[in-house]
Amino acid sequence: MILWYAAGAVFAVWNIFQSAGLDFRTVAIGALLPLADVVAGEQALAHTLLAPTMVMLLVMLATAGRGRRLARRRLIGVPIGWYFGVALSGAFANHHVFWWPALGARFDDAPVWPPLVWAVALELAGVVAARWCWSRFGLADPHRRRAFWRTGRLGVAT
Repeated sequence: MILWYAAGAVFAVWNIFQSAGLDFRTVAIGALLPLADVVAGEQALAHTLLAPTMVMLLVMLATAGRGRRLARRRLIGVPIGWYFGVALSGAFANHHVFWWPALGARFDDAPVWPPLVWAVALELAGVVAARWCWSRFGLADPHRRRAFWRTGRLGVAT
C-alpha cells in the first residue's frame, strides 16, 4: 500500500493546493508515516489527528523567523503528507483512534492494514495516481526527473 499513500497524497496535495513551491518528496514521506503503527500492530498514535498536528507545530516553531523559509518549505510537506496519509488510511472512521486522546486513552484495536481485497484495490488506485503524476509532471524526461529528486518541486509539463 506504499503507492496508495505516497502517490495518493502527492496527487491530492497537488490538486488541492497546486503549489509548485512545495517539496513533494517530503509530502510522500509524510504520507507514509501512519504505517509506523505496524510496530504497534494496530492503528495507534501515527493514525491520530494529534500526531501530524504536533509535527506541524514543531515545524512552524522551528522554522519561524527570517532566513528559514526554504527549510519551512521543505519540512512543511511532512505534516501535510501525514494528514493526507491519515485520511487515506481511513482512520477517521474510528473515532477513538482519530480523535485520540479526546475520546479516551484506548485505540480500539483497529487494524493497520485493510482486508486483502481492499489493500489490492487501494494499491491499484495508487498505481493510477502514480501514473497520473508521471504523466502530468513529465517525469519521463530525465531532466525533469533529476530536478524533482534534487528539489522536490513539481511543475506541470507542457
